[in-house]
Amino acid sequence: MIKVSVLYPNKAGARFDHAYYRDRHMPLVKARMGDGCKFYTVDRGLAGGAPGAPATYVASCHIFCDSPEAFQSSFGPHAQEIMADIPNYTDLEPVIQISEVVVGNTG
Repeated sequence: MIKVSVLYPNKAGARFDHAYYRDRHMPLVKARMGDGCKFYTVDRGLAGGAPGAPATYVASCHIFCDSPEAFQSSFGPHAQEIMADIPNYTDLEPVIQISEVVVGNTG
């Protein structure tokens, strides 16, 4: 299993509409990807590691897929539509990373 992390750096003065991202953008991503997206999570940055430090990322999502190929084949055909929705919730440029899930603990 892989995880596609989309991270939005916390920059002063930047705009990020968490409600739109949670309620409209990510459901759009899931709908377009279908079974290619096993599930996703959405995070809202609260704080950094040190007391009083700001969060490194204002928001992030993690899309779980069977493989990089499964992600690419389900996201790719809809990439233009999905990417065109970004200005509706932010003026930040996302940072994207694809990782192999080595351990998952649900217990």
